[in-house]
Amino acid sequence: MAAPAQLRDCQAWKDAGLPLSTPSNEASKLFDATLTQYVKWTNDKSLGGIEGCLAKLKAADPTFAMGHVLSNGLMLIGTGSSVRLDKELDLDVKTMVKISTTQPLTRREQLHVSAVEMFAKGNFPKACELWEQILRDHPTDMLALKFSHDTYFYLGYQEQMRDSVARIYPFWTPEIPLSSYVKGIYSFGLMETNFYDQAEKLAKEALSVNPTDAWSVHTIAHVHEMKAEIKDGVEFMQRSENHWKDSDMLACHNYWHWALYLIEKGEYEAVLTIYDSHILPSLRASGAMLDVVDACSMLYRLQMEGVSVGQRWQDILTVTRKHSRDHILLFNDVHFLMASLGARDPQTTQELLTTLWAASESPGENCQHFLARDVGLPLCQALVEAEDGNFDRVVELLLPIRYRIVQIGGSNAQRDVFNQLLIHAALNCASSVHKNVARSLLMERDALKPHSPLTERLMRKAAAVHLMQ
Repeated sequence: MAAPAQLRDCQAWKDAGLPLSTPSNEASKLFDATLTQYVKWTNDKSLGGIEGCLAKLKAADPTFAMGHVLSNGLMLIGTGSSVRLDKELDLDVKTMVKISTTQPLTRREQLHVSAVEMFAKGNFPKACELWEQILRDHPTDMLALKFSHDTYFYLGYQEQMRDSVARIYPFWTPEIPLSSYVKGIYSFGLMETNFYDQAEKLAKEALSVNPTDAWSVHTIAHVHEMKAEIKDGVEFMQRSENHWKDSDMLACHNYWHWALYLIEKGEYEAVLTIYDSHILPSLRASGAMLDVVDACSMLYRLQMEGVSVGQRWQDILTVTRKHSRDHILLFNDVHFLMASLGARDPQTTQELLTTLWAASESPGENCQHFLARDVGLPLCQALVEAEDGNFDRVVELLLPIRYRIVQIGGSNAQRDVFNQLLIHAALNCASSVHKNVARSLLMERDALKPHSPLTERLMRKAAAVHLMQ
């Protein structure tokens, strides 16, 4: 394959202050092609797609350490495979490390290898620490920026996700490839830390350069959701749909955000239409974890609203069942559990809970396994109790950990499903001890997100059961 001329060869990477230890210009260009698609959240057919580029990259230079870093890092960051269960991936990571000991790499490249190795072990904070070391000396290293940003997201480190980009943002001048996408990355960190106006402004700046930047669309969608600007959100998604709908990695998630607006409005048939037309087909085609958790979350929210979802859980279970022993991210685990409970599969439910408990007993370096006992397992148990109608027990499990749930990762909008679960449980409690929990939570929600139709509906429900008196 002759990579497009605009992609950076060995000399271009060196001129950028990011030299790559390979003699192959083809490998250097394919590295750039793969990185570009990762940043843009798309499989570009003109470049050969991510998988196609990685295959050609390995063929162009089998001992190119940064090629192995990129390939292994992308596999791991997708959170669908782990070295614990995937022997081929385990071997690939070990091969990467071995190559790094036999090649004269730069310090930056050695740090990249170590960071991916730490991520593979589940030591996400250490991986981020190593990527930050790279960024201090090489602020325009997009791979370090993206890997650290995504990992902070998994850790629920919202301030770090914002500040990591703030530290390098001034170095990204317009002539640097992918610089406009740094605006989108930065805007997301601002949005997650409640700087909504700044986030929206920056995302719009990014879109003025690249209208197809699905990540910046996603950030603006978040802003409208968190501010309960439902009408504005729907109109924005409608206006911009033609620009982001072909972003194969993020289109499903943007449709998910659109569906959240419709749930707020109580337009459940429209939500199911989006689910059936966009979210489920994307899940079936990709099996990507983002699509999986979106599908689970959407159906769970609808069920809490009293909507029948029919046999839709069965479709998701065919994907999630094989991941019940993964335990890569607690955020994923909880969504897998939604699917097994929704599909009424007690065997898969028990397998997930038992193996998660076992992982928490021997966590090793894995930060998620350390967190499982105090946060992950109580959260999972709350879902089980809710399924069984034990709403007082749900409140007892969730109320003490509600400010720690951020640690399982995900965005504020994604984690809101657990806030809603706690409110719905409190509304259905039998115990007088919990009679004012729902009222308190709804007052808080209304203060943070005024004019939310969903909150108003829940307040009316609370009043109907005499909890607002």
